[in-house]
Order: sequence, then structure tokens, then C-alpha cells
Amino acid sequence: MDDKNHKQNQHEVRSFVLKTVFYFVVIFLLMYLYSYVGVNGGHFIYNEF
Repeated sequence: MDDKNHKQNQHEVRSFVLKTVFYFVVIFLLMYLYSYVGVNGGHFIYNEF
């Protein structure tokens, strides 16, 4: 019974770590793409109004 709980805890920890790494990569990628384009990089559609 203890071994089953230990495996379940390992699965939960592994799942948490993988989700954390995945979300960190997504946020880092979005920040990189935003800085690559730049705030003043493109023309905003409503600037002409």
C-alpha cells in the first residue's frame, strides 16, 4: 500500500514539474517574440484615426 502511494506521489510531482517547465517555456517564448517584434516595430491599425 505504501509503494502505491509513493508511486502516485512521484507521478504528481513529475506532472507538476513538467507543467511548470512547459508553462515557463511558453511564457519565455511569448516574451521573446514580443521583444523581437517590439512595441514600435509594427504599425498599429488605429494610429491613423
